[in-house]
Amino acid sequence: MISVVSFLIFMGFYALYYTSQKTYVSYDRPYEQWIKKNTRPTKYVGLVLLLSAFFVLLLEKALGSGTLIYFILLMTIGSLIIIISPLKIIKPSFVILLFTTATLIEML
Repeated sequence: MISVVSFLIFMGFYALYYTSQKTYVSYDRPYEQWIKKNTRPTKYVGLVLLLSAFFVLLLEKALGSGTLIYFILLMTIGSLIIIISPLKIIKPSFVILLFTTATLIEML
């Protein structure tokens, strides 16, 4: 379940990262163009994803440990997105492969 929550945090933070005015977007990918054109719906989607990840952790873990895990994941994933995103390493196929592998390892 942690990998699903990590994926939700990743997608939520990534959506909010691209709605920032300070973010450089090269418009290489269609979803980047859509995000820059529709910033208000993207901010709502990002916030809903982050809140849903938080509530999933609250339901799975307790209040204290769920909150702690959420903020640790948010800081870690957020830092990685800010560092790696300008390098254009993050691609949809890479993200799907990474979180599929994490989910499979978690189930074993």
